[in-house]
Amino acid sequence: MIYHEQAIRFECADDSLFGILSIPDQPISRGVLIVVGGPQYRVGSHRQFTLLARHLATAGIPAMRYDYRGMGDSEGEIRTFENIHDDLHAAIDQFFLALPHLKELAIWGLCDAASAALFYAYQDPRIVGLILLNPWVRTEQSAIKTYIKHYYATRLFQPDFWKKVGSGRYNPKVTLRFLSQSLFTLTRKGRNEIPSNDSLHSDANHAPLPERMLAGLNRFTGKVFIITSGDDLTAKEFLDLINQSRDWDKALKIKKAECIHLQDANHTFSSSKWRNQVAILTENWVKSW
Repeated sequence: MIYHEQAIRFECADDSLFGILSIPDQPISRGVLIVVGGPQYRVGSHRQFTLLARHLATAGIPAMRYDYRGMGDSEGEIRTFENIHDDLHAAIDQFFLALPHLKELAIWGLCDAASAALFYAYQDPRIVGLILLNPWVRTEQSAIKTYIKHYYATRLFQPDFWKKVGSGRYNPKVTLRFLSQSLFTLTRKGRNEIPSNDSLHSDANHAPLPERMLAGLNRFTGKVFIITSGDDLTAKEFLDLINQSRDWDKALKIKKAECIHLQDANHTFSSSKWRNQVAILTENWVKSW
């Protein structure tokens, strides 16, 4: 399908934000807002966001990608994914203003953009779907556990590791120092960070990140699609969380979330094969309901 692209400028508070609309000649009424993870801008790693938006547009799905404040061409102070609520709202307003035929949107977010989407989506009835890729659920404890489980434990079975040991190129002091510091940190924390229902009533500004994301998921009434990578510690950290947490497992089942795992892909889907897989999966899912 033929499409065209349009540069847009819109306001958020006192700052100007910039983005790109990819508009099919015969668009459907459901669009996709591509939210960047930081720190990067609307093109995305390996041009993934640009290529994704154009793929969707050729399939009849209008797409918008933009720089939130402090990123790319947009004005304002640099901010984290936890502080882009107003930027999201302004971008969605602009999307609907530019394409009056739109009825609803899905948010597409990679890494901490997926986290930001969960914070925001339940507050906006125009958002009917979430496409979450390798969601960022990082805490100090979960990062340590993931690194030990999926990096150090795996290294023991890799031939190149034992070659380094045999050649004397491996220094065990570095590993022992990391493991001892990690054990101290885990012991010092002295608590379980897996979310529970009781924790959902805690102050949202102070609760651990996974709990705040779970609260957003539980309050969201739309559809959820999750894509994870096999060669990515961020994805492993998320998968470990949902496998260990009954509340996360329950929430995803209630939402009837569709989950796809791309075993060979890395965090940013750096090859054309993986980017194309994600684009096709996104297109098919957006059109499936």
